[in-house]
Amino acid sequence: MYIEDKYWNNYIGGTDDSLTLVEYLARKQKEEISVGEIFEDFELDTLNNNFKNQETSLLFVISTEYMEICYAIDLITDLAALLLECKINRTVNLCELYGGDFEECYIPDICITATPKEHELINKVLMDFASAPLTYDLNEMVPEKDMLEMAVVCENLRKELYE
Repeated sequence: MYIEDKYWNNYIGGTDDSLTLVEYLARKQKEEISVGEIFEDFELDTLNNNFKNQETSLLFVISTEYMEICYAIDLITDLAALLLECKINRTVNLCELYGGDFEECYIPDICITATPKEHELINKVLMDFASAPLTYDLNEMVPEKDMLEMAVVCENLRKELYE
């Protein structure tokens, strides 16, 4: 997997939010899912493109269970990496992302799609994060040094995905 060596588990893809996203994608039981659907399900579309500081966690409810994303920027950086994997290999293997020991691998390969407008938004958010990572609420949990290193990784990801 292309992103595994360059991005996944290198400040991107190594969080609880990342595991939640992979589980969410598996539970959707679809071979293709759009960024718009993911944004809608986790209510990112209600943040008015302000992904720096959200007041509450992002929730997706399935029956009586809920899936929680604590930081919008985690979801966006993870999605950017998944989009890059799909750009290069057409799909992403969820079992590999989860470490190979994932019960819900009945749809292991999934394609993440995005409209030009969604790509534009992700590009803009990655660019903003790369230029000012300490303004994001993730800074509450991550040391400054790591935030600055994550900003470099996100800028490299952004360039590879959009330039």
